[in-house]
Amino acid sequence: MMTYAGIDLHATNSVLVVIDEADRVLYQKRLRNELRVILTALTPYQTTVQGVVVESTYNWYWLVDGLMDAGYRVHLAHAPALPQYSGLKHADDQHDARWLAHLLRLGLLPTGYIYPKAARAVRDLLRKRSQLVRHKTMVVLSLQSLLTRLTGSRLSLPRLRQLTPDGVQALVPFPEQGQSVLSSLTVLQCLEEQIHAIELTVRQAGRVQPGYALLQTVNGIGPILALTILLEAGDMRRFPTVGHFASYCRCVGSEHLSNGKRKGAGNTKNGNKYLSWAFIEAAHFAIRYEAVIRTYYQRKQARTHPLVALKAVAHKLARACCHILREQVPFDLHRAFGSV
Repeated sequence: MMTYAGIDLHATNSVLVVIDEADRVLYQKRLRNELRVILTALTPYQTTVQGVVVESTYNWYWLVDGLMDAGYRVHLAHAPALPQYSGLKHADDQHDARWLAHLLRLGLLPTGYIYPKAARAVRDLLRKRSQLVRHKTMVVLSLQSLLTRLTGSRLSLPRLRQLTPDGVQALVPFPEQGQSVLSSLTVLQCLEEQIHAIELTVRQAGRVQPGYALLQTVNGIGPILALTILLEAGDMRRFPTVGHFASYCRCVGSEHLSNGKRKGAGNTKNGNKYLSWAFIEAAHFAIRYEAVIRTYYQRKQARTHPLVALKAVAHKLARACCHILREQVPFDLHRAFGSV
């Protein structure tokens, strides 16, 4: 007998359903989110289970890693691509878990990539840097806005870093306003220290990554962007073609046509938002510092919207980086952009 397991994972509990090859439910229960409890429930089916499906919720790491360490074949269900079940008057967690197992049995389950644990830790630390950079930008803009409102002048980031407590009090009329400015400066200093510390750690990890130095042969990709591309892409063998990689980077237009008519822009949020950001950033730098790429961008911009032209450059860079990582070769400007 062959069995199939589906787990509907929540914040504090999970629903486990095990079915057989005829879709009969052999086990169905809501369990605490404890690995020991879930492994105990699966033990009677350990020799017959063909796979365990876990939906790719925000908290899947502990469960997927634990199941894989225990020897189970785990599938991470790609939630946005899951076909919805029909014909049910009621939908609940038991139905969700059973549906996951059912799709696995039929071979119709859309799956996501399970990133290796060790590399995932470095990748997530780099994502934390992105989060801190966004917070830093918010603090700087808020601080500049406050000082502009109080003094009529806008201070640059280097000027803000140079402000002392006495200098702040001299700028603003009331001590309470000075305290507000100083609190923002303290937060800003803390954020910059943590961003710097993270960059030191991830750069150290990046030095041993194949392709790290090669990616930096692209004029526009520095150490942080190179690491982002490397760590977010993962194993390049999972992309059948260069086009699949470009699509994963959200560098390919999404459009749905029916009977020759456009029915919407499709799902533009499929793919990796961090890679999308990385290649847009790389495109900005490449246009600024590389004459051939700048000429390509200007030619595109003359015929279309500047944002579309920018995304065209990002698309070219994504395809070029795919070749770099697959073939382990330096960037070839003319292969990527031709004779502009």
